[in-house]
Amino acid sequence: MNDVLSSLQKVLNERKSASPETSYVAKLHSKGLNKILEKVGEEATETIIAAKDVQTTNDKNDLVYETADLWFHTMVMLNHLDLDVEEVLKELERRFDLSGLEEKANRNK
Repeated sequence: MNDVLSSLQKVLNERKSASPETSYVAKLHSKGLNKILEKVGEEATETIIAAKDVQTTNDKNDLVYETADLWFHTMVMLNHLDLDVEEVLKELERRFDLSGLEEKANRNK
């Protein structure tokens, strides 16, 4: 699974410095962090709506599509801030042996 994320990370790194006229990723970077965050928020909202629609339609295709958009734009955000997806994966891995309730309680200290 990490191969897909690693490959996408590589493409994002390459396109970060591409021409905004030829690359959607470069265009987002050229518009700055606020535009990227706007896209992340938009995709998060669309993902939520798609998830709610699954309850009535039982069709999960839109949810998968919107989640892919959300993950993509989140990765663009991380890339813009010079963070690698590997850092997020390491954090998720760190939490494996930690209860979610315990982890949350530790954040509030």
